[in-house]
Amino acid sequence: MSQQGVNRPSGSTRALSEAYDTALLDLDGVVYAGGEAIVHAVESLATAREQGMHLAYVTNNALRTPDVVAAHLTELGIPTGPGDVINSAQAVARLISEQVPPGSRVLVIGGDGLRVALRERGLVPVESADDDPAAVVQGYGGPELPWGRFAEACYAIARGVPWFASNTDLTIPSARGIAPGNGAAVEVVRIATGAEPQIAGKPLPPMHKETILRTGAERPLVVGDRLDTDIEGAFNGRVDSLLVLTGVTDAAQLLAAVPQHRPTYVDADLRGMLTGQPDVTERDGVFGCGGWTASARGDELALDGDGDPLDGLRALCGAAWTSAGDGSCTLDAGKALARLGF
Repeated sequence: MSQQGVNRPSGSTRALSEAYDTALLDLDGVVYAGGEAIVHAVESLATAREQGMHLAYVTNNALRTPDVVAAHLTELGIPTGPGDVINSAQAVARLISEQVPPGSRVLVIGGDGLRVALRERGLVPVESADDDPAAVVQGYGGPELPWGRFAEACYAIARGVPWFASNTDLTIPSARGIAPGNGAAVEVVRIATGAEPQIAGKPLPPMHKETILRTGAERPLVVGDRLDTDIEGAFNGRVDSLLVLTGVTDAAQLLAAVPQHRPTYVDADLRGMLTGQPDVTERDGVFGCGGWTASARGDELALDGDGDPLDGLRALCGAAWTSAGDGSCTLDAGKALARLGF
């Protein structure tokens, strides 16, 4: 496996679907957007599966149950069973079950995904702070979650009940654009109570633990579109990652990535799972990939050559990440990215 957090993307002489036994795929921005399959996703996943790769879908969204997610993916043309879906509701339910007695009541601020996951762990979902809960759990409850639910959480937390959150993603993609995610709702309760929740979802270890336990992956590849959840989660789990540019991360954000946000591989979409990845070479501070070379010149990133724009972006990553070291690259990449069409 490649070393995480290196100063340039790694290469692979083998197709990623052959080099890794399991793809741990994020959903929003990777497989679908606004409920519709992203271009090339359905056929790419089918080919990876035919080549023997196990596909698992790992999401921080705690609203929908694995059954519902699996049915949605199957409708999109991606045959999926509930056991192939791992969500942050399952991870936080396990985290709670390790800290409270079996059969404990848990106040739920969220949707059905949380309730199903809690019952799976032998815990009892309740709706009120007056139901004597042993824990409070908060997860994404959809745009219609009543404001009063946050008040119930605050009442229980003020009485000393421990607080758990499925995840803290501040935003979530929707068909109409970017909407507030569970992290925004968690901030409401945090501001009102001054308390801090225990968090289970990506990029933190409880989610990685849940994923490995449920998939049995030995050589996993995390595939995602977010640097601060998918890629950082892979970094924390010490496994390799593929960033696809079909979601929230753009090329400029990729070049500015700090070490824990730097993916092992970069590709346009899920077709990148089916191919090898080109090497990024370095000589005297000049990084090459395909027909492109990139380097730091003064206060900007310079790009020379021609060819596949993705190869140019990979070369720029090498120059940017090396220049930044353990920080974030501040060199101007505007001209270089414009030349590549990013």
